[in-house]
Amino acid sequence: MAGDALIRPTGEPSRRDWIAVMSAMLGAFMAVLDIQITNSSLKDIQGALSATLEEGSWISTSYLVAEIIMIPLTAWLVQLLSARRLALWVSLGFLAASLLCSFAWSLESMILFRALQGFTGGALIPLAFTLTLIKLPDHHRAKGMALFAITATFAPSIGPALGGWLTENFGWEYIFYINVPPGLVMIAGLLYGLEKKPPHWELLKTTDYAGILTLGVGLGCLQVFLEEGHRKDWLESDLIVGLGSTALVSLILFVILQLSRPHPLINLGVLRERNFGLSSIASVGMGIGLYGSIYLLPLYLAQIQNYNAMQIGEVIMWMGIPQLFLIPLVPKLMKFVAPKLLCAFGFFLFGLSSFASGVLNLDFAGPQFSHIQVIRAIGQPMVMVTISLIATAYIRPQDAGSASSLFNILRNLGGAIGIALLATLLDARAKTYFDYLREAVVPTNAEATERLTQLTARLGSEQAALGKLSEIVHQQAAIMAYNDAFHFVGLALAISMLAVLLTRSLPSGTTGGAAH
Repeated sequence: MAGDALIRPTGEPSRRDWIAVMSAMLGAFMAVLDIQITNSSLKDIQGALSATLEEGSWISTSYLVAEIIMIPLTAWLVQLLSARRLALWVSLGFLAASLLCSFAWSLESMILFRALQGFTGGALIPLAFTLTLIKLPDHHRAKGMALFAITATFAPSIGPALGGWLTENFGWEYIFYINVPPGLVMIAGLLYGLEKKPPHWELLKTTDYAGILTLGVGLGCLQVFLEEGHRKDWLESDLIVGLGSTALVSLILFVILQLSRPHPLINLGVLRERNFGLSSIASVGMGIGLYGSIYLLPLYLAQIQNYNAMQIGEVIMWMGIPQLFLIPLVPKLMKFVAPKLLCAFGFFLFGLSSFASGVLNLDFAGPQFSHIQVIRAIGQPMVMVTISLIATAYIRPQDAGSASSLFNILRNLGGAIGIALLATLLDARAKTYFDYLREAVVPTNAEATERLTQLTARLGSEQAALGKLSEIVHQQAAIMAYNDAFHFVGLALAISMLAVLLTRSLPSGTTGGAAH
């Protein structure tokens, strides 16, 4: 990264280096946490702002759109402003936006403040990743990636539970107030840990403005296309068709521009590096697994088992808490086991937990998910710590910013694509299974007739019994659709496992242990 580091550090990192990295990790943790923390409180926020369910979805969408636009701009902004100046500005902006969200007086103001929060928070994620690459030498890189793994997996795991608890006990405003104390610690740490450097305003003359425009428009439209497509029935909506077309054209233009310019905004050539390219494929699958699972599980528990936000949070915590203790152990394991084997085994456990979730029935609720969540909690740290290390092992220091941007964009897009596909899959498969099951509920079916007779006796009328029977059939069709959805997530993780197994072994000294 021009202006910050062009050579890979080799000596022991100083105390200031560690404080800078850990403060940036705290910022990334907060940014990822705020993606999920509003999910369990959306009903309360919608009620306070007099918004409908569809309108309220923009509270999350606005954050995600602004975040994904900002992620690829971070590397350029670090070169332009310096890491210290950028970190200070976006940290202050993130805290200000968080407080403004708590004071929102209308849906429009909330969407605007959430977009500002996402835009500033979007810089904190790649900044943490990049500082790990430019501040820590190879033999400490695993520890840095372990810290980054906490932000990527633990934050979304505890987000819904923390949000639900704060909303239930104090009010929805507190899901934004909670950013203030760690935010002040983060700012102090970054100011101490990062050295002062002058801005490079001369870069404004050679900046790839066309690249910034096409990438911003392309990613923004793509994110809204994925978030809103299912709600508006995809290609049946002129808005969704327009967004999809704009995203496609803009991103194609962006790729052409980047490949034809001597100083591109993002060096797409890093994708040709074998480890980074294969790890990027795995990163998309990881995004589907991370965000897809956190989308499916709460939805199933709420829709089928009638769980409230706190009960859902307690189930998800079974996956979150163990990771906090397991993540620090992964760098130690890497001294004895090749990182790519650890990563592949992690994907195997993660995928196994998804396939194990795909055997749902009416009696399958929170307690039945406990052991599955523990399996996932063991697998995810192995993936998150090692995948970043494998991806960046052969990346040149001057390409650290491009690698960070691409890796985080692909993971986030994997999550957005995964959720969009899962929402569509659930709807389509539930309709298919309902039609299939309805064909069996006919007078010639003795079991169906007997069930109808029992329901009639219990409910007092045949009309009420027919209504209840229809409700049961719909419920069974939905459960079968959830099974298919969990299998889809497992398949995506299996492909990621294969991609990781095809990567090269890491260079000697990268893991701080034996050469692999």
